[in-house]
Amino acid sequence: MTDYARGLEGVIANESALSNVIGDIGELSYLGYHIDELVNNCTYEEVIYLLHKGRLPNRAELTDFEARIRSDRRLPDGVIEFLKHAPKTAAPMDVLRTGISMLGLYDKRVKIGAPDIEADSEIALSIVAKIPVIVAAYHRFRQGLELPPVRDDLSEAQHLLYLINGEEAGEVSVKILDVALILHADHGMNASTFSARVTVATLSDMYSAVTSAIGTLKGPLHGGANEGVIHMLQEIGEPDQVDEYVEGKLARKEKIMGIGHRIYKVLDPRAPHLRRLAIQLTEELGEPKWIKMSERIAQIMRERKGLEANVDFYSATVYYSLGIPTDLFTPIFAIARASGWTAQVLEQLRDNRLYRPLTLYTGPKELMKVPPMESR
Repeated sequence: MTDYARGLEGVIANESALSNVIGDIGELSYLGYHIDELVNNCTYEEVIYLLHKGRLPNRAELTDFEARIRSDRRLPDGVIEFLKHAPKTAAPMDVLRTGISMLGLYDKRVKIGAPDIEADSEIALSIVAKIPVIVAAYHRFRQGLELPPVRDDLSEAQHLLYLINGEEAGEVSVKILDVALILHADHGMNASTFSARVTVATLSDMYSAVTSAIGTLKGPLHGGANEGVIHMLQEIGEPDQVDEYVEGKLARKEKIMGIGHRIYKVLDPRAPHLRRLAIQLTEELGEPKWIKMSERIAQIMRERKGLEANVDFYSATVYYSLGIPTDLFTPIFAIARASGWTAQVLEQLRDNRLYRPLTLYTGPKELMKVPPMESR
């Protein structure tokens, strides 16, 4: 048996060209493009193309690609009915998980067994196009509001904010969300990506793989962390309460949400971008206390524990400042990561091997006889 690695830490399970996470120097790239280059020079749609096609598009290709995604945003009537009648108190991630699973019932291209990469590629983009609509539709319906007409003249970031709020967002808000989507698009063999690849490796279908990923992302140790950050800031309340709050947490050996990362041993390379956006947004809105509190928390944790803020730490303030409800933070993470999940699934299918790790057995060493019922 090979060496035991709890939680598969440090174990290389497959090959991927999609994203490279180098934890000891804090570097992230997609197909050879540093995340800074992509944030500064590309739109989210260009990043989707990059992940799915393996290269950046030229202008004509991007135009066609955008039209392709936008034409596939409309949901089947049955999914709309489900979203209208889902419990208004349900967690949006649970509704999203079920909504994506339901989409597979209406897609005639779905099959299990030998992969059809062309059909699977079409399904992948369909999921990327529809997942924001599911999130926004449920949010509107639970408030007793109608979903605004789905449009094909808005970018992914524009369209999501329009559907959530019922009106078009300003240029700054759209740009900020677009950057956030780029930063969350893919991130190596994270837990949800791993679950997607494990699912499809059985030669199941794309919808099953993404449903698995959503269920995994829901957990607070993965996607739910950004919700925890804003709850923490709300609990602290004011900047002058930060030190006491953090010191109390440290004394009780409790976790500070949004601080530290499983892979990055230095600053998360995505965090500075979201920090910059959070500062910009809060200054424009005249509500600087959230970023002031965040900055002080980050400073204390850096000085006391040598830990840096991660992407969730600042994305919470960004989404909150954009007026996005707290329980939609993780679904928006899922919207962005769907581009990476589906690209990873397609990559898995191109050279598939079933995942079957071993287990270190810790039960009884000697085999036993079953005792009679009366003597147990």
